[in-house]
Amino acid sequence: MNRTIAGLALAGALACPAVARAAGAVNRPVFGPVELRERARDYYRWYYKEFPVAATDAGLHDGDGRLASFSPASRTERVRRAIDLMSQLASADTTSWSADDRIDLELVRADLSRLLFDERVIRRARRDPGLYVDECTNAIFSLLKKDYAPRSRRALSAMSRMRAMPALLADARGNLDEVVPLLGKLAWQSAESAGPLFNDSLGILLEDLGEEDRPAFVAAREGALKALKEYAAWLKSKERTFKAPLAMGRENYDAMLRDIYLLPMNADQLVTLGTVELARAKAMESWLPDPTLADTLRRPAGRPMPADGAQFRQRYEAETATLLEHLARREIVTIPNYIGPFKIVELPAAFKPTSPGGFMNAPGVFDADPTGFYFLPAFDPRSENFYIRAALSNPLPILGHEGIPGHFLQISIANHNADEIRRLHQDGVFQEGWALYGEEMLLRTGLYDGSPEGEAQVLRLMRYRAARIAVDVRLATGEWTFPQAVDYFMKEGGLDREAATGEAAGAAATPGQKMNYMVGKHQIERLLGLYRDRKGKDFRLADFHDQLLANGSLPLSIVEWLLLGDETTFRSVAAR
Repeated sequence: MNRTIAGLALAGALACPAVARAAGAVNRPVFGPVELRERARDYYRWYYKEFPVAATDAGLHDGDGRLASFSPASRTERVRRAIDLMSQLASADTTSWSADDRIDLELVRADLSRLLFDERVIRRARRDPGLYVDECTNAIFSLLKKDYAPRSRRALSAMSRMRAMPALLADARGNLDEVVPLLGKLAWQSAESAGPLFNDSLGILLEDLGEEDRPAFVAAREGALKALKEYAAWLKSKERTFKAPLAMGRENYDAMLRDIYLLPMNADQLVTLGTVELARAKAMESWLPDPTLADTLRRPAGRPMPADGAQFRQRYEAETATLLEHLARREIVTIPNYIGPFKIVELPAAFKPTSPGGFMNAPGVFDADPTGFYFLPAFDPRSENFYIRAALSNPLPILGHEGIPGHFLQISIANHNADEIRRLHQDGVFQEGWALYGEEMLLRTGLYDGSPEGEAQVLRLMRYRAARIAVDVRLATGEWTFPQAVDYFMKEGGLDREAATGEAAGAAATPGQKMNYMVGKHQIERLLGLYRDRKGKDFRLADFHDQLLANGSLPLSIVEWLLLGDETTFRSVAAR
């Protein structure tokens, strides 16, 4: 399939699902719920074989020694396979299907739409040099995060992956024919920061490797680092030739909201929501007894400065007990007995350019280990980084977002969903929306009584998450430049320049991700009100939360259908 034909096929499949359904219905064999689940299982297994680094993260380890291929032939085959399955879904006559079967059909369709959208619109393999740096660094990081196998075995997997990196980075140069200048810069910055990950962090695995394998391991590591260094130099040398626009355009952005996130809102409505929530958060900061707390995030007088990074992370981790006690006392949500520990560890330098606040890593969907991690920036008592200052002021708001009751709890529960399709679906609006919803819920239920610093931090977190919506939309639609996005985060979001730059960089590299937080929070609050209306005097907050989380990481238009038996909101999305 040539590029033009592939593009037309994808555009048709994504732009008009109803037409695709009608076209696919001609001369097709019967496609029922059994066939849906068989094809979905085959698709997800194939997907994880195609992306072995993602499989390692998810807890599948038969591809731990491989990297993904981003060759034109591989990408074309992925498109062909997704379009073929989309056509099979379109042939289904769902008039006699149960609601559960129809919901699973829509979830598989959304997953296929994501892959097709990534190839047709995002085009990271051609536009974002950071894709290849991410593949290399995540390939190593995914082997280090958990002790899922003996160190010697993981060292051999790392050696195999490092041997493949020079070829991957060489292929990247041929693929990258429409590079976005900003993404090129972020990529070489990340590539130049990879040394500590490969030398220091990876050295842990080398300790248990047999003497006979060590020379080969060291040679593979030196080859990978050399290739990353040369790749960064090549990107720098080509900077003036990179001319591709960053924006995907409004039509594509709206298609993403509709076909992937199943959202009943378009780009303009998202910006309106962000503007309203931003005004609310700024007003609430102004009502604090000391409004400067939200700006300074200063450390309370009674909280001693940690002696070093290890003590900083230990204190942070220990506060989980405070959260668990509050959730139990206020009967907010049930904590299942399979929930594992949540660890705080240091963020490798290679991930700092686009993740200035670190990131959370929950148990993988196939993982036997229930442990979760939050990767926090390196401790520096003089740091101006928002996330470091926030942790020194009061660690509970971010810990609650990343750990319990936030991401770690929610994703751990989602991993136990009995429905395979729902277990494997990953909706960012739900995931981030729940974590942000939890921040304000903890505030409203009294966690920060007596801690104005904690309350101020929650309000500042609300404020910059609201600012994220406008940045996400306006960078993706082409209305703003990158400097405008950074300035907006500083002025309206209340962030320092380092954090604002990292936030804007993340929005540029992953369009759609930054809007997830406030949009998901809004949808959960709306659903909470509808649920309470339905239950009347029988309403219990914990029941709502338990049922909400039990369904997995699903689009909230689907969750509303499941909780209330009402598909009106979802149908409003489908009608678009």
